[in-house]
Amino acid sequence: MIIGGAEDKLGKRGILKEFVAASGGRDARILVIPTASSLGPEIVEVYEALFSKLGAGHVRAARPESREQAHDAELVAAVEGATGIFMTGGNQLKLSGVVCGTPFGDAIVAAHRRGAVVAGTSAGASIQSSHMVAFGSGGATPKQRMTQVAAGLGLVGSTVIDQHFDQRNRYGRLLMIVAQSPQLLGIGVDEDTAAVVEVVDGHEVLRVAGRGAVTILDPARMVSNAHEARRSAPLLASGVTLHVLPAGSSYDLTTRTLVPLPPVVDETEAEEIAEAGRDLRKLARDIAAGDVSPSNLRRRLARARRATETVVPRTGAPGDPGATTPLPAPDRDGDPA
Repeated sequence: MIIGGAEDKLGKRGILKEFVAASGGRDARILVIPTASSLGPEIVEVYEALFSKLGAGHVRAARPESREQAHDAELVAAVEGATGIFMTGGNQLKLSGVVCGTPFGDAIVAAHRRGAVVAGTSAGASIQSSHMVAFGSGGATPKQRMTQVAAGLGLVGSTVIDQHFDQRNRYGRLLMIVAQSPQLLGIGVDEDTAAVVEVVDGHEVLRVAGRGAVTILDPARMVSNAHEARRSAPLLASGVTLHVLPAGSSYDLTTRTLVPLPPVVDETEAEEIAEAGRDLRKLARDIAAGDVSPSNLRRRLARARRATETVVPRTGAPGDPGATTPLPAPDRDGDPA
């Protein structure tokens, strides 16, 4: 679960509810990893209280603050026993520098492979991709050197993930990364939005949940000058396929194609069709009860219509008994001239 940051913690809390339910609900063993955060114990207390209130059976924290601590057997064991892992926001470069390539980080990857739910918000979202945005400025225009990339955990392969995407205008820096590395799929996640990645029929499928959207940049056919642009020059980025996916949309990461949306039934239209069907069935019953064939019924209806039609008077010469005197044409004001 790749959460773009600022997820709802006070209202409906839909994303966090989904995480707790997917982790096992009352049987969930959730591990909170606040390594990226600059806050102290309070950040752990917030998520412990939230997950417990949402029905999680057991919540604890593991917070390695250095690569040496990330070798601690007790912390590694905590990861191995978790059904749900939640990485908080903060400094993603710190999180990557402490966790990636250590026994603790390897345990997170192993937990993901065995079926544990791995979720992260903000920095905890970015680290889930193979390549991670380390830092960089915002802006809509991609420019050379506007951001730096570090290694992520690789839970979602051949991707680079950015967060707070629309709210902090991070289109340009994600475009810069895929312009330099067009084998990567760029994924930008808005705040209070989650990209939920699941395996469906052997394919990795990304489903969008939450209030915002997930933006996907596919540079497979991209033309760029990233290899020759200098310093902070704007980059050429042509032919990028753009997908903006609101809640309920799905995208196949394996084939890099949009999953067709299921048909949406308008309840009002469905009721009108059902009512028409009932009227037709009643008509069929009436015909059967009166032993009247459809052709006879049509003839009767036609005679009834002709009998009620208004006869249009004809005009003719003055003095003709069958003639009527036409009214004068109206003038421009609508009155007879």
